Amino acid sequence: MEQLQVEITALEAEIATLLQERTDLGKDIMLPTDDAPPPILVVAYRRLARENPELFAELKGIDDAIAALENQLTKKQLQLQRLIPQARRAYQEQQLEEARQQAQIHADRINEIAAQLAIEIRALKACADELSPLYWQVYYKPFITGFKTISVPYIRSDGDVWTIVNRIV
Repeated sequence: MEQLQVEITALEAEIATLLQERTDLGKDIMLPTDDAPPPILVVAYRRLARENPELFAELKGIDDAIAALENQLTKKQLQLQRLIPQARRAYQEQQLEEARQQAQIHADRINEIAAQLAIEIRALKACADELSPLYWQVYYKPFITGFKTISVPYIRSDGDVWTIVNRIV
């Protein structure tokens, strides 16, 4: 895509150079004003072409070159317009892949922390199971409740879709 943009810029510069050259060549030509009657304009242009055949041949060559370059420019611009959506899609896919890799790092870390949390909760439950009878005797209420509904997040993926589930500890 960058190569096409460079080629387009080069074509535009070449066209601008040719247009300037054509303008410079035509400075010495004295033509009737544009509001002159058409027959007078036709006669004036024909007379100038006969008197300056080399100049008019060079002007014609420059005009032909400009037309050819403008044709190439149009084709290159169309190619570039076709490539822009493809390049945009490739860029978006690259961004998605980078974000997906970041998400995978976070998901792995969450799963790791969840596993550690599950171990800590089980250790706490073991302490609570050990302390609860004595706690009941002293304070007439349970030490810790709610162990049946404690869950930790876990992220899993089937390849395309990621799901966060709660695992009961």
